[in-house]
Amino acid sequence: MKPKTVGRAHGENSVHTPMEDAGLMANSIILTLDGEKAVSDVRPGDRIITRDAGTAIVRNIRKRRIKADAIVIQAGSLGDTRPDRDMILPAGQGVLVRDWRAEAMFGARQALVPAERLIDGEFIRREGIANLIVIQLEFDRPHILYVDGIEVAGQIVQSTQAKAA
Repeated sequence: MKPKTVGRAHGENSVHTPMEDAGLMANSIILTLDGEKAVSDVRPGDRIITRDAGTAIVRNIRKRRIKADAIVIQAGSLGDTRPDRDMILPAGQGVLVRDWRAEAMFGARQALVPAERLIDGEFIRREGIANLIVIQLEFDRPHILYVDGIEVAGQIVQSTQAKAA
């Protein structure tokens, strides 16, 4: 992997997808207080295991159809069994990187970056624009979630009504 070309196709400038084109695929497996669940089976009120807070309560769930770059991350490409199976993420989904990649690519011990910034063209690749159905789990504050064996960003509740509940 060449850090100067990561996220670029054929030497062109990298294009960064907005974070609103983020979410999890329905068949992804997420860690909850009740064990592993498919993201599609998570409901408001469920407790999700997080890296930063132990657990967090899902306040709202949004299922959206988006047109976005699909990024394929092959099993084991982010470390031993990370992810634990091949997975697809929209290009804008935040992924927490805490290994040599963070230092080599971003000059930090850890970095929360859009999935597209991890593209290496071999193990993490762009599949192109696709119609994706994504599920966004919303919380009172940002959290790092364990999904398919990697750490990803959860969304923040957008409405003040949801925060009051």
